[in-house]
Amino acid sequence: MKYIRINEYLVFLYRIALVYFFYAIARGSFIYFNQSAMGDYHSADLFYYGLAFDNCAIMYINLLFILLSLLPLWYNVQPKFQKTVFWAYFIPNTIAYATNFIDMAYYPFSKSRLTTASFAVIEHEQNKTILFFTFLGEYWYLFLTFFALIALWVFLYKRVKVQQVAIPSKKAYYISSVFLFIGFGTLIMMAIRGGGFTTDTRPINMLDASRHVNISAQADAILNTPFCLIRSLGKNKGFKEYHFVTEDYINENLKPIKQYHRQVNGKPNIMLFILESFGKEYWGCMNTRENIPGFKSYTPFLDSLSQHSFVLDNAYCTGRQSIHGMSSMLAGIPSFQVAYTSSPYVKQPTQSLVSIAKEMGYDTSFFHSAPNGSMGFLGFSNILGFDHYYGKTEYNNDADYDGQWGIWDEPFFLYMCRKLSEKKQPFLGNIFTLSSHHPFRIPKQYEGKFDVGTLDIHKVIGYTDHALKLFFDCAKKEPWFQNTIFAFVNDHPNQVYYDRYQEPITGMGAAIMFYSPNAELVPTKLYSEISQQIDIYPSLVDLMGYQKPFRSWGRSVFADKPGETPRAFISNSVMYQMMQGNYIYIIDENGQVNGIYRKDDGALKQNLLHHENNPEIQKGIQDLKAFMQDYMDRIINHKLDPNKH
Repeated sequence: MKYIRINEYLVFLYRIALVYFFYAIARGSFIYFNQSAMGDYHSADLFYYGLAFDNCAIMYINLLFILLSLLPLWYNVQPKFQKTVFWAYFIPNTIAYATNFIDMAYYPFSKSRLTTASFAVIEHEQNKTILFFTFLGEYWYLFLTFFALIALWVFLYKRVKVQQVAIPSKKAYYISSVFLFIGFGTLIMMAIRGGGFTTDTRPINMLDASRHVNISAQADAILNTPFCLIRSLGKNKGFKEYHFVTEDYINENLKPIKQYHRQVNGKPNIMLFILESFGKEYWGCMNTRENIPGFKSYTPFLDSLSQHSFVLDNAYCTGRQSIHGMSSMLAGIPSFQVAYTSSPYVKQPTQSLVSIAKEMGYDTSFFHSAPNGSMGFLGFSNILGFDHYYGKTEYNNDADYDGQWGIWDEPFFLYMCRKLSEKKQPFLGNIFTLSSHHPFRIPKQYEGKFDVGTLDIHKVIGYTDHALKLFFDCAKKEPWFQNTIFAFVNDHPNQVYYDRYQEPITGMGAAIMFYSPNAELVPTKLYSEISQQIDIYPSLVDLMGYQKPFRSWGRSVFADKPGETPRAFISNSVMYQMMQGNYIYIIDENGQVNGIYRKDDGALKQNLLHHENNPEIQKGIQDLKAFMQDYMDRIINHKLDPNKH
């Protein structure tokens, strides 16, 4: 072997080492482009712990290259064969490597590494070509960097070549190759598993990155995108059953079936605004208690409306992306590893704000100014049972098209005002707004009108806030206005400026507000109990005067019943997180408690696990496990509509 394959093996190891080198560059770039989310960290630790995940991804991606390099095929050193090896090396590695660079741009919006579930975000988009070229133009520097690195990679690969050597003994060649193939194969399998073969080890997954850090962004830096895509293949969309507690415990402590007894004169109209990317950080009325030095608001109209509204300034998101928003706000179904709306279970009968409104005789409408079907909203609105869907097709005027996503908010809001005025009361309207979205452009006639602030998103927040004012100028002239409850909520956070919102928990803050010109329908109050996006559904059901039992993991903030514990299931792509009472609880998908923090430790800096224990902590852990169990049971076993179970 000394004179036969030693050069081949050295060249093979050199080529594999190049993959590790370029993965290290990708990790460093990911950290650089997302450093604002990283908090305090040691770079060496992120690179060191990341090796296990790089090992796994690199071995998977290079399996064909490894086989071609190590199998004793007699003609391995021939130029034609080496050309085949070249393409077997660079085609899969280039594709996999590209996903890391896509994540560098996408991560600030998704707050998690790409997985197979991420493709659900664009699955229903009809303008994928426009979106691709917009993305290409916006992040041209990432594309240039990527292709420059690939060119460097090819150059370094070709610098070291396999030497052509005659084979004096085929028997020795074969025997030595088999032994080394078995040796390399064992190492490769260990790398894919992320450890050894003992009975107490299992193949590593995305959860394992969180063992080394307290901040989810740091765990994402330890991970790499190819690993996350590989590990999320064939995982049944992230749903499995649990058996942690008894049904009696769930019914007594989680209370998944709610019932309210509000007496309402008549049936109020409901208008729910799900505001694209309207992070809590941008609203002045949501930050009156935060004491942020130099704080600046970009929502003057919403702030003025808040003076006569029920404002929830301690609320949290139960979804990370737009696609999570509909299920959270309309059906009270949060999303964790995978959006419920992208799961195999989404087509089942689902009790929701829509089904209850229809039961009460409401006319129901969903508005979204993108091409019909975008984000899967049309499909899910049909599942929920909306009577009407109004999209770009129904608007039917491309003169108001923004050239990328859909109709600008201002003209579409005014169109919605006209459509609502045609409805028979009572009606339920829901709009998912559009213009406050990357790439953060506003109509030309408004250039220079809105404060550009310190982030790209600030001026489009100002534009949509202004569009809301124009909608209300229209609505207050209509006879239905005085009998209408308006609710406002952001779908997820977006760009962050203040340190307060760089933290993993506070960064998931939700902005929720209820308003009615009729003070008898909605009181004026600053409400600071813990709350969450999935509280919107039961809160509106309560305000509508619905008297029957219904399914909800949230609670009505207006009833504020003593037996319904204020809590927030704060969405995370890997862990189950809950804020309740004085603590934040973090549990992995296997029911293992990974962290306990005080509720004011939004940065998750001081893990109290193994350092503090009391009855409240024990109950908090059980309550979160009870939720995990009931959530999965109702989704997997089709119990989301108790009336049809």
